[in-house]
Amino acid sequence: MTSQYYATSVEDLLDPAVMRSMSGMEYLQGMVAGKFASPPMAGTANIKLTRIEGAEAEFRGAPKFRHCNPAEVVHGGWYGTVLDSAMGCAVMTAVPKGSVYTTLEYKVNIIRPAPLEQEVICIATLTHGGRSTGIATAEIRGSESGKLFATGSTTCIIMKMA
Repeated sequence: MTSQYYATSVEDLLDPAVMRSMSGMEYLQGMVAGKFASPPMAGTANIKLTRIEGAEAEFRGAPKFRHCNPAEVVHGGWYGTVLDSAMGCAVMTAVPKGSVYTTLEYKVNIIRPAPLEQEVICIATLTHGGRSTGIATAEIRGSESGKLFATGSTTCIIMKMA
């Protein structure tokens, strides 16, 4: 398979033991190449991991009407999902074989509403990848306009698995 696809059932996901047999970077590169399914949340948010390079992760996607709040603007949870996904992947680039990570906390700053149906790009950068913690920052911008829509920062815990 040469394009990314979304998991629609637990059977689509990579066995956790297999995932832990590779580094976070190897797993993410496999996802971009279409060897492994993207998590179902990516499909829900209408985003795709499009690039992993060095300590950066890039997602692209577009908010849809289903991502709106009652005021008919993009819900804050959509920005949080996009930022958390990208920043988590940036941290995952530093996760060694046999380890996993999870978000400890993240912060979202929404600058302006993203227009519905218009592609955005979210680039996250690892700023610290240690033995037990990873820190990353990210921005969501219009892919054509370059307008800044939201920023975020995260701290993740990195855990060695038995």
